[in-house]
Amino acid sequence: IMSHAEIYFGLKTVIEDEDGLVALSEQNRALIFAFNPHDVLPYGVFAFNPSLKRLRGKLGSQGCCLMTSAVFRVPLLKHVYSWVRGLPVDKATFKGRLERGESLTFSPGGVQEVLMLDPKNPQRISIYLRPRKGFIKLALLNGSPIVPVFGFGFDGSYTPVVPKGKVVMFLSRRLGAVPLFYLGRWNIPFGIPRPHKITVCIGKAIDVPKIECPTSELIENYREIFLKELDALFHRHKESAGYGDRTLKIH
Repeated sequence: IMSHAEIYFGLKTVIEDEDGLVALSEQNRALIFAFNPHDVLPYGVFAFNPSLKRLRGKLGSQGCCLMTSAVFRVPLLKHVYSWVRGLPVDKATFKGRLERGESLTFSPGGVQEVLMLDPKNPQRISIYLRPRKGFIKLALLNGSPIVPVFGFGFDGSYTPVVPKGKVVMFLSRRLGAVPLFYLGRWNIPFGIPRPHKITVCIGKAIDVPKIECPTSELIENYREIFLKELDALFHRHKESAGYGDRTLKIH
């Protein structure tokens, strides 16, 4: 499945400091690859699947993607995502992998970011990160470096009809997924994404100390470092990825 997806999307990966990432991994430190944007579905995380070995060493052979537990409650999707080494993005799974020195990939924007999609304004990319402090705290508790990741080419893969309102937000949080209608390739409802060429850019690791009781101030400080590095990563690569006319807004 992953090899076919690699060809279908013409996957290109740009790794800014692979030697540095591998060196951290060899110290038995779990790396947190924070993938952005979420978009309709963050299917771009497949670039980290072990079968593709886009990264060297343990990072390439033991990778894992964490995703909303909602997909593991749907019979067919449960099997598909299990086959591709997906796991629920709950605190216990996240924390357990870090404690065992096992790196992971996830998309922190979540359902709130999906609700911010604006198909009428494709030039503006909105990502929902400022309130996301939980993974920063877990990184500090375990001394796990955070790696900013930005994916280009995902917008337009689906045509979504984005619901709005407080009721939708409430349901989305309870379900762990947005009750969203979208069209895929050939305008098939809930179909496969259109075969847009995608580029996944993996930035340099943000080294994080291991702190037993991180303060709110320290958590916010590392969150700001992450946001700054993610924004810089986007701007370093947006021209070569064909996003020269796009703007990034971090909420």
